[in-house]
Formats: sequence, structure tokens, C-alpha cells
Amino acid sequence: MKKIKAIFIVGPTASGKTGLSIELAKKFSGEIISADSMQVYKGIHIASAAPDTEEKQGIPHYMLEFLEKDVQFSVADYVKSARKLILEISEKGKLPIIVGGTGLYISSLLDNTEYTEEETDLKLRQKLETEFDTLGAEEMLRKLSAFDPCSAERLHPNNRRRIIRAFEVYETTGKTLTEQNELSHKNESPIEPLVIGITYSDRELLYDRINKRVDIMLQNGLLEEARTTYEQDSGKGCFQAIGHKELYGYFKGECSLEEATELLKQQTRRYAKRQLTWFRRDSRINWIYPDKTDNLNLEAESLVNKFLKEENR
Repeated sequence: MKKIKAIFIVGPTASGKTGLSIELAKKFSGEIISADSMQVYKGIHIASAAPDTEEKQGIPHYMLEFLEKDVQFSVADYVKSARKLILEISEKGKLPIIVGGTGLYISSLLDNTEYTEEETDLKLRQKLETEFDTLGAEEMLRKLSAFDPCSAERLHPNNRRRIIRAFEVYETTGKTLTEQNELSHKNESPIEPLVIGITYSDRELLYDRINKRVDIMLQNGLLEEARTTYEQDSGKGCFQAIGHKELYGYFKGECSLEEATELLKQQTRRYAKRQLTWFRRDSRINWIYPDKTDNLNLEAESLVNKFLKEENR
């Protein structure tokens, strides 16, 4: 089977992924699929840093701002839609370029992860959430170890959602999360990827970019955008996008705008650190450092040229 060649542009927030992806799409006749879990939603254009019409420069973009904020959208939903788009773009003779910082979206596409489509049992989930809140993470992990020791060992106590999911999968399907993960990677991927990562060798340069971007977002109307979400949410903070939730304290009168802004910068820097931790585990990534190269675009173009000239393995 001839595989579909696709370019993946990954890295932490504010590293320059959007700009590079657009330049590569112009150079190599590409179309762009977002791999960002927040950019799928409407109403958070500024907070999610979704490219606007001018930034897109006429390049077709997909998986951007098509869902209302109260719609649940899982990694399984993303993978199903993105795979279909990759095939459609390739069949048009265009180069699929997947760009984003949501590590689970990226790795699920790269590893050809198959997700089961069992219905969510809301009563079961609510029961497990209540149990988690009552017993705590350590006790839940101890209970999990009785039937899925691998997941209990692997999952961090702070990862509430995945711990609950491990119980949910077992009680719904009779399979452990470990067994499901093994089954999900049994089929070879139809995609032949080139993965390009962008980050800075000097972490402080990345953090400075993040701080400056937050300031620009506020100048461009982030406060008003977040206030709309807050008011629609009745002040409950149900929608937890970075860029909005950090400002809720200001709307409630619990802190000053300066304090809320500093919290937003801090949380965004922490998010970037978590993104880097995720991506650093993947040996497939060809890292480019803007602070170590004379021309980021040329370095990336060289990688793509070589990749496209190679015969499919």
C-alpha cells in the first residue's frame, strides 16, 4: 500500500508553528489541518491563537472554529475527522500539513491509534467522578491496580480524567485501558510522516515570546472575549480554555487585572513546558531552533524537499 506523505509541524505554544506551516503550504502546495484542541471552538479566536483570514494567506485550513463551546469533542472525534481530511487533501494532489500543539492529537495520528466508539455512560462517569472526589487520586490508583496495574503505574495522580477513564473503559467494555491501548495500535499507519518541531534552545526566549503574545492578545480584545464566555457560563467557569479561565478571578473581583494577566502568562508558560515534555519523548521529531538558525523557513524547506524526493518506504 502506497502511504500518504504528510508534514507535521509541532511544538509549544508561541513557538511559530502557524507561520512556518503557512510558508510551507505556499511553497509545497499544501493544505493545513489544525491539531489544536482549543482551536476547534468558536468564540475563543483570540485565546486559541487561531489564524485569521489575513494570516492564512489564501491557504485552505481545516478543523478551525466549527464547534460551539458546549459541545464535547474527543480525541477519537478529532482523529476520525483528521484522517478523512488527510486522505481528501492527498487525493486532490495537495500536501497535507498537520500543525498544532495538542500532543495527544498528534501522537494518535502518527501512531494510527484506533479508538473504540462506545457510548459515554453519563451516570457511570458521574458516579466515578464522585468516587474520585471522595476517595482521592491515590486510593483510586490503588483500586485501579487491582485490575489494571500497568495503567495504575503509568498514570499520574494529577491526571484525574484519565484515571476515571481507566475505570470507565473497564466497566463499559470489560477490557482494561492497557488492553485497549495495545489493540488500538495493531494496524500499520497509512501515513508516512515528516515531523518538524519548533522550539528554542534558550527556554527564556520562548517564555518571553509567550509573555509578549499575552500582552498582544489583551490589546486585541482578549478581555472582552473572555468576559463573553464568563457571562455565558453564568460565572461558573465550565469552559476551561487557557486565556479565559485565568481572567475569571478579575471578573469576580477576586484579583486585579494585572494579577490575572500575570496568572495567564504563568499558566501559559507551564502549558508550554508540558507540551515540550510530551513532544521530547518522540524520536521522530526533527527539531529546529529559531535561536540557532539563520533562516527557520529554509531549514524546514530543506527537510521537506528531501522527504518528498524520497521513495515511499
